[in-house]
Amino acid sequence: MKQCNTLEEVRAEIDKIDYEIVELIAKRNSYIHQAAAFKNSIEEVKDEDRIELVKQRVRAKAIELDVSPNLISELFTKMIDEMVESEIAQFRDTTNF
Repeated sequence: MKQCNTLEEVRAEIDKIDYEIVELIAKRNSYIHQAAAFKNSIEEVKDEDRIELVKQRVRAKAIELDVSPNLISELFTKMIDEMVESEIAQFRDTTNF
């Protein structure tokens, strides 16, 4: 991690990270859309076991990195909920459900 010497430097580094986070979320979303092609039902799209596993993993990673696990859980819950809805819409469009 870069040691910053001014508030402006800190903010510039935060801005870079923010853009990287958005790019990673977009990349994740692209994979979510690919996954829809491999699923045969809405129940497979809403795979509660998989969702819970992802949440457990990111909570554990947050704890390992000394980041609030509650913050990470809330972020991932929101992101997963939105992406599942998007995947359901895509699934319905491609299968004429």
